[in-house]
Amino acid sequence: MTTPPGAFPDVEALVVDILKADAALVATQAHIAVDPPPGFNGTTRAVLVNRRGGAWTGDLHVDMPLIEFEVYGPTKADAHVLCNAARRVLLAAIGRTYGVNAITDVEEEDGPRWLPDYVYRAANRYVCVIRLSLNVF
Repeated sequence: MTTPPGAFPDVEALVVDILKADAALVATQAHIAVDPPPGFNGTTRAVLVNRRGGAWTGDLHVDMPLIEFEVYGPTKADAHVLCNAARRVLLAAIGRTYGVNAITDVEEEDGPRWLPDYVYRAANRYVCVIRLSLNVF
């Protein structure tokens, strides 16, 4: 087994860039980022991207991060539609290269599910988790 790199790629920033490059997703006027915008209360359109862990496959030089989307909207239906739009974009990234990182596989681990938010009590939130296989060069 080979030693993992000293630092993994910033996969959160990479996923944010992938989502922001999609014209249909940008047209929703959702906030797409790692952190919520100032004054956020969970009732506006937002796609928050978080790395929830993952694994390093040393012999293949592959990082396999779990990416979680926390998706918010003004209504439950809006949040659901936005969650599906974000999923579509990331699931379509298989086989593409971004800088020196190649996405060799994309697999949904946990499809969109309604999850109440106890920080933002008025929020309409869907969550999903997608595993990427990312060659680290």
